[in-house]
Formats: sequence, C-alpha cells, structure tokens
Amino acid sequence: MSSESGSESEVAPELPEEVEHDKQGLDLAKSLAGRLKQQAAAGGFKPVKRRRRPRIDGAQISSARPDDRDPQKLTNTLGRLMRDQGWEVDVAVHGVMARWPTIVGREMAEHCKPESYENTVLTVRTSSTAWATQLKLLAPDLVRRLNAELGEGTVTIVNVQGPHAPSWRRGPRTVKGRGPRDTYG
Repeated sequence: MSSESGSESEVAPELPEEVEHDKQGLDLAKSLAGRLKQQAAAGGFKPVKRRRRPRIDGAQISSARPDDRDPQKLTNTLGRLMRDQGWEVDVAVHGVMARWPTIVGREMAEHCKPESYENTVLTVRTSSTAWATQLKLLAPDLVRRLNAELGEGTVTIVNVQGPHAPSWRRGPRTVKGRGPRDTYG
C-alpha cells in the first residue's frame, strides 16, 4: 500500500439506490420449489441421505492394532486360502509326492513312483512286478510313515500297480487271444 491511501479513509463504492431485480429467475425458482414440495408430499421424492460405508465384519474404521486390512504375509494368506477352499490335504499330499525319495528311500523311489491320491487312497506305480510285490509287503509301514507326515487318517490304502505292459494290438494283422505272457521286468 502506498502512503497516500493509508492516510485517506477507505470509502465503499457507491451503489445505485434502487436496482431493478430480474423477477423471471425468482419466479422460476419458486415454481421449482413448489413442484418439489408436491412431489415429496406425494411420496415420489425422497431426500438423498449420505450413507456411511458399511463396516466389514464389524471391524473398526481405524485402529492401532493389526487386523485383516493390514498387509499380510504371503504364507498366512495362502494358508487361509487353502483352508477356506479345503485344499490343505491335497497340497500336503503333493508335497509328500515331491519328497518321495526321502520318505521311502532312494532305491525304492527309483522303482516306485506315486501316481495319484484320491479319497485317502494313494496309487503307486512300480517298474516291475517284483517291486510291486515288495511294496505290497511294505504297504502297512508306508501308510504309517505317510500318516506321520500328513496327519492321521490321510492315507488309508496304498494301491500298488505293476508296470505298464505294452499293447499287442498294433498293426494291420492282429491275432485274437491273450498274446505273449511276461512280467516285463
């Protein structure tokens, strides 16, 4: 500010004594307010209320203590997902299949491979009929070891399958009958 304006008293600008008001805008606002009142009285108009966001599972809006909205460790999240979907047993069984050599031993693992697990039955494929016989004799011990790893009652039966035999049904000329007999191993 300059020193000149500081010494003079500030004067408000002069307004015209009577300003002509535009009544068309006022009439429009009055008619709109009247229509809204009629519509509200008829029940067709409901005032808009600002709604609060619903709380998730009764959780507090903010807290100093950890809750489900905080960042979680991946292992906790995957564990909860597996539990909710009922995948715990399947994942544990597949983990055992991955550690098969440490559970049954290196030599047996070379000749016996787990194929599938369904309804507490583990199916194991062997490389020869001799290994199939050996595994059938060791099945109760194997069930005990697997249940120690997975939890009691997870595996009740070990279904031992022999080796896959080649098909003799190839070529343009085949002979009916049983074909050659061999144990293939």
